[in-house]
Amino acid sequence: MWFKSLLGVLLGTVTPFCIVRGARTLTEIELRRIARFGERVEIEPLTPQRCLRYASVRWMVGALGAGVVVMLALSLAVAISMVTAWLFNGDWGMIENDDGVDLTLLLIAAVPGLPLFFGTVSAIPAVSALDHWLARRILGPSEEVLMRRKVDEVVEAINDERRRIERDLHDGVQQRLVTVGMLIGRARRTEQPRELLEQAHRAAQEAIADLREVAVRVYPTALDDQGLEAALELLAERADVPITLAYDLTERPGRTLETVIYFVVSEAVTNAVKHAEPTKVDVTVTRRQDHHLVVRVKDDGKGGADPGGSGLKGLKKRVATVGGELVVRDTGGTVVEATLPCA
Repeated sequence: MWFKSLLGVLLGTVTPFCIVRGARTLTEIELRRIARFGERVEIEPLTPQRCLRYASVRWMVGALGAGVVVMLALSLAVAISMVTAWLFNGDWGMIENDDGVDLTLLLIAAVPGLPLFFGTVSAIPAVSALDHWLARRILGPSEEVLMRRKVDEVVEAINDERRRIERDLHDGVQQRLVTVGMLIGRARRTEQPRELLEQAHRAAQEAIADLREVAVRVYPTALDDQGLEAALELLAERADVPITLAYDLTERPGRTLETVIYFVVSEAVTNAVKHAEPTKVDVTVTRRQDHHLVVRVKDDGKGGADPGGSGLKGLKKRVATVGGELVVRDTGGTVVEATLPCA
């Protein structure tokens, strides 16, 4: 009696553990397979409940995929047997006349067979997309989590922009205005203030130029007045290095994307001039067939760009706020490429 009780306890403990462990193992295998043959799925931590839920539904997609493969194999087998019978006049269970297999019969059989074959082939990527969607739906972050992350990214990008503006004002405009005040103070205490006043005037002009530069980096008015292409052309004219601009957009992508594209180009060019010592910079703005905008900034400098630097990290956050991705590659020079979704 005690043996049956002990066996019941063991089965009641071991069986659920094995089921949970098996579900987790299956889930991990499926995620590795999806990542290998398609796009990696962003997932939340794998809890037993999530793994069991995924395993309990995933078998239906697997059965659907197996059915598609079986239908494809049958279609190929039938097609090969029919063609072989017609070519070699073999006895494959088909109706033959005096001259062998009737070609008309072959063509009649092919009428329903070809749509079935192509439909089966077309179902393969559909099943793969369904598999990816199921994993993302069950194992991925919820809409609430995604929205919270998006808000956090926007807030962080805004804070980074505020810090950059503060740094530009402190290191540029503020220092020059302090210099102006000191020169004017010295001029008031001397009997021949002309030279000091001229120095103060030059410093004031430089402070005004710096302030205009900061204002442009905050938001260029040319974006609203003339559009992205004109704003990029103006940026190229003001740069300290020759810039070749290739702008292939036929329509304006919208104010938000225009702003992101402008600052990607502006920051990439500024970083190249400051750190890479290039002789030229190539800027390309194109639209791919999958309705994504690609912004590419390539310089011929000495390379060595740090993707973890404050400037490029800020750019990645800004690009991420619109669902895009920024990649930095060292190819002797430096390539900064941003891919942005566009409806």
